[in-house]
Amino acid sequence: MVETAAATASNNGVREARRSPAAHLAGIFEAASLAGVAEIKEIPFRTMAGIRVQRASEAGARIASVSGGLPATCGEVAGNGAVSVLWLGPAEFLVIAPENAHESLGGDLLPALTEALGDGQGQVVDLSANRTVFELSGLRARDVLEKGCSLDLHPRSFKTGTALATEIGHIPVILWKRGDDTFEVLPRASFADYLGRWLVDGMREFASPEVP
Repeated sequence: MVETAAATASNNGVREARRSPAAHLAGIFEAASLAGVAEIKEIPFRTMAGIRVQRASEAGARIASVSGGLPATCGEVAGNGAVSVLWLGPAEFLVIAPENAHESLGGDLLPALTEALGDGQGQVVDLSANRTVFELSGLRARDVLEKGCSLDLHPRSFKTGTALATEIGHIPVILWKRGDDTFEVLPRASFADYLGRWLVDGMREFASPEVP
């Protein structure tokens, strides 16, 4: 019981000490959002791991058993619900999990992936601090993204559940369509301020009254 209380206190201390890459934009995001039309928020501190491994190898099979699978083709997302695995290349993947999966908060995902790789050829790298996540949702979310993304985002081409590396506003990101009108944009942390402001600027016309 003492150990549990100590671990909880330690985890709370870790959470309080962290500051997300776009924390200073929270008020701007809230002011720019219009419910159901175009809304933006940051979802920080997700646990992320970069995986390099041959999918068909024994090490790949072991990692797939821990992560819930490895996607086979570009745009595909595998996983087991709580953990998602995005395809970045034939032998490169990005594992994304909830915040509490990180070992600094008592989670065991990263150690489990490292153990699964074992002495197999490849690598497991903690990328949790490398990116943040912007959730852009609403009926006009696609319109906002289309102002600066070269992908065909029409539902017939960019289907729900698809995740692709692309650029938005000239910033390299991973774009993940989580629902019919919900997208997650994953920029590197160093680009979070610029891209967050770019997305807000793209939302402005939809939050303004229509001109008769």
